[in-house]
Amino acid sequence: MIGRLAGAPVVVTPSWFVAAAVLTFFFAPAVRSRAPQLGGGGVTLVAFSFVLLLFVSVLLHEAAHAYVARSRGHQVTELAMTLWGGHTAYTGTQRHPLDGALIAVVGPATNLALAVLAAWAAWAADGVAFWDVLAGPASVSSVGVWLIVAAGFSNAFVGLFNLLPGLPLDGGQILEALVWRVTGSRRRGTVAAGWIGRVVAVGVLAAVLGWPVLHGSLPTTANVIWAAIVGAFLWQGAGEAIRGARRREVVDGLLARSFAGAAVSVVSGSSVADAARAVAGVPDAALVVVDAAGSPLGWVDPAAAAAVPPGAAVSTPVDAAVVPFPPGSAVEESMGGQELLEHLAATSAGARFVPVVLRGSVTGVLDVARVAAALRPR
Repeated sequence: MIGRLAGAPVVVTPSWFVAAAVLTFFFAPAVRSRAPQLGGGGVTLVAFSFVLLLFVSVLLHEAAHAYVARSRGHQVTELAMTLWGGHTAYTGTQRHPLDGALIAVVGPATNLALAVLAAWAAWAADGVAFWDVLAGPASVSSVGVWLIVAAGFSNAFVGLFNLLPGLPLDGGQILEALVWRVTGSRRRGTVAAGWIGRVVAVGVLAAVLGWPVLHGSLPTTANVIWAAIVGAFLWQGAGEAIRGARRREVVDGLLARSFAGAAVSVVSGSSVADAARAVAGVPDAALVVVDAAGSPLGWVDPAAAAAVPPGAAVSTPVDAAVVPFPPGSAVEESMGGQELLEHLAATSAGARFVPVVLRGSVTGVLDVARVAAALRPR
């Protein structure tokens, strides 16, 4: 961890150092060409300085996501610098399309603002025009200004590329929000943006490989490798978004009452014999022990109850065969979706059953394993 932003830790993952080394290696020839007077160490230092400028721009990009996410009611849990740049993790479900659109758009907007700032700095320092900054490092008088120009161009490219309308890019999240707003279905928005993301992945690969061919040459090996890696990353991210939308549809369809099995309640202190009579007319019902106020205490293990000798069933309290419910695990009949999953994760403590209640009275028991099975891919 190198610090905190938006209340969350900023983490540099080991993979970022791999990316930094690769970028330094690939940028070094450009530095050597621009400043041949520099020795090997100087070239490496300048190339790594460019990588650090990229690091700062990515960090600001992620910080923009984080602060807007927090302003929209989410809890930011981590900002991570990774092999692919960075990502911001936050909890909470987006309840409105505007939330996702705002969180997404500020990232590339930050990069474009940095590009404009670099353009102004290059013009102020060396008279380099704005278009020169966006078009790439042209004729500038010093290595420092050249780095500013390169950083400006990189931020402009990153900002515009991220606005392409396909997941997992920020532009895809904006498209997802737009389709969600128009159709009223977030799932449709995600699926649409995911499929367009796959089109973008193929388009990136085709553009990088096809552009040189159209101009009578072949793409370089480095460009082929880079395009394949980026295309694969985009394709995988788009596919995961589509699968995530389908999982979210399953989650949204969860409802506690639909997973509730029948239950019969007996008051704590009742005998095993009384409990057996209470449940006799309700086949397959679970037997739930409640206190005097009707609050669920636990469920009766049929094997344990059956092990009580018939002669002792009248004198043995049913509590002897009870498996306690975890404290606070009771689920309202109407609870469902992500709320239900979060409640079970926080309170079930590995229990097999939790009580289902309606205004405090037990109406059934929920088999946690059935909920887990419903979430598995089919």
